Amino acid sequence: MSGQPATLSRRALNRALLARQMLLERVDLPPEAAIERLLGLQSQIPGNPYVALWSRLNDFDAEAVSELTQSRKLVRIALMRGTLHLVTVRDALMLRPVVQKVFERNMTPGSVYGRALASIDMAALMRTGRRLVEEKPRSNRELADALAPHFPDRDGHALSQAVRAVLPLVQVTPRGLWRRGGLAISTTIESWTGETLSGDDAPDATILRYLAAFGPASVTDMQAWSGLTRLAGAVARLRPQLTEFRDEDGRVLYDLPDAPRPGEDGEAPARFLPDYDNALLGHDDRRRVIDDGHRLHFKKQNGLLPAFLIDGRVAGSWRLDRDKGAATLSISPLATLGRKDRAALSRGAEALLAFHEPDARTRDIRFADAP
Repeated sequence: MSGQPATLSRRALNRALLARQMLLERVDLPPEAAIERLLGLQSQIPGNPYVALWSRLNDFDAEAVSELTQSRKLVRIALMRGTLHLVTVRDALMLRPVVQKVFERNMTPGSVYGRALASIDMAALMRTGRRLVEEKPRSNRELADALAPHFPDRDGHALSQAVRAVLPLVQVTPRGLWRRGGLAISTTIESWTGETLSGDDAPDATILRYLAAFGPASVTDMQAWSGLTRLAGAVARLRPQLTEFRDEDGRVLYDLPDAPRPGEDGEAPARFLPDYDNALLGHDDRRRVIDDGHRLHFKKQNGLLPAFLIDGRVAGSWRLDRDKGAATLSISPLATLGRKDRAALSRGAEALLAFHEPDARTRDIRFADAP
């Protein structure tokens, strides 16, 4: 990297993010390839990856993703930020060792669980925990109850949390299948897939892939997305492979030299995103996609609201309700919508309803007044 780094406006950063997130235009990709390009999809709510992919792929077939999950080519496993993601098995095996420190942070001696398990034989706990979840997939409560008799002087919940922090557990089907329910029960990824974790916990390759999906980005952006700390050293190692920019506030941003950075003038279509979509959570500075003053609008008790984009930026929230045979998609804009934007949202909402609720007898779209 040489010369004075170019400054990228927030709009330029927005268009780069949308291009890499497949939100400027839908693309023709198999679901596995799309999920790998995005470095996984948030799956705290099991149905969210399906909406995320529908918003990004042409002719998306939700059942194809269910089949890949059922056949154990895709898994739901806790990864970045300690949250559940839908990823390919290959990426799960690579990513979990890289982000393992995020989970072990909850087990430090000064933490709640660390204090509850002080001086415990951790190796014995992990052997017992692995045997129990590989014997049969278990819920958190079932695992706690099964562990407690083996360690009678310890809190069962703390024991369960320690096993979940150290062992790479995947939630098993039918949970996570399209339009089907199931208990949140887990086993090890080794037992579920027959594969073993990578032995490499260096973050370098993950940072390069993060930039391909979310760049240009700062070191603090990388840390916010991953949940890791102290990534500056890894970025320093990678600098010969990177291009450097500045944002409008002078912060240093890194990127891959050949990654797409489209011009600022291109239009961005209206898009519906699920709650927890990584396009909205992938940076520390999220102003490229949402105004700081709007972030509180999307926080709700125990979660976030689904968002829609107008001209590439978060412009409101949406909610889908089903009452027997009637499906209703409610749209709550942050500001008064122009006629063109309202029409674009209506078309997108009709398509989303048809995808999400194909068997509904009636489908209705409702616009709330802007605050």
